[in-house]
Amino acid sequence: MTYVVTDACVRCKYMDCVEVCPVDCFYEGENMLVIHPDECIDCGVCEPECPVDAIKPDNEAGAEEWIDMNRTYAEKWPNITRIGDVPADADKWRDVKGKFEKEFSPKPAKR
Repeated sequence: MTYVVTDACVRCKYMDCVEVCPVDCFYEGENMLVIHPDECIDCGVCEPECPVDAIKPDNEAGAEEWIDMNRTYAEKWPNITRIGDVPADADKWRDVKGKFEKEFSPKPAKR
């Protein structure tokens, strides 16, 4: 089992999860984070840290569709091990549904 980041992270990218990850398996895109499913050790410490409930175990209903997406972008985006800047308008996007189709950026984070 692994954990995956879902579309709830898009445009929020709070990063609380990054600090607690013992294996540094988070990768940062322009407006979303992903978890590399082959690096995740299934410890689960990241899940309760996410204020928008964007992190799910891959065996939870609906999460399986995010495994390939997380893997694809983890292989393209830079690894992140510390909390960075949260988008200034993150709170505005907290409860918006369907963000992936409308707002997702495939670009890597600029560091």
